[in-house]
Amino acid sequence: MKRFLISALLLGGGLNLAAMAALAESGPARERPTFQQLDADGNGEVTRAEMAAFGAARADARFAAVDTNGDGMLSAAELEARSAKRAERMLKRLDANGDGALSQEELAEARGNRNPGGRMFNRADADGSGGLSEAEFDAVIARMEARRANKG
Repeated sequence: MKRFLISALLLGGGLNLAAMAALAESGPARERPTFQQLDADGNGEVTRAEMAAFGAARADARFAAVDTNGDGMLSAAELEARSAKRAERMLKRLDANGDGALSQEELAEARGNRNPGGRMFNRADADGSGGLSEAEFDAVIARMEARRANKG
């Protein structure tokens, strides 16, 4: 559940985005980032910008893992290795220039059209400071774990 919460926050609640879903399934194992990893400037709060930067870095790494020939593009063949159905939907939805491949720019554009963290971030930011303190971060993780235990 921790992994789900962080993923939702990092992706701005946009877990339905096929490109991110396909990329998330590949590459290095996705572990929940620590508060310290997200708090890039070490000021004791995680901002939306820090979450967006962390998410972008992870997305770049996942992109590189899927781009098996290293040409900076995700071809249909590379995407189909993960899921033919997802590849077709992803290309149809995100291929802005219609060339049959997704560039990092096209994926960045798709990520950039979202509000990092969205409502989940706002709810977690209990003091309204615009960033998450470690206590707020831990509290939201605890709430998600409690919900999961109750659904059990």
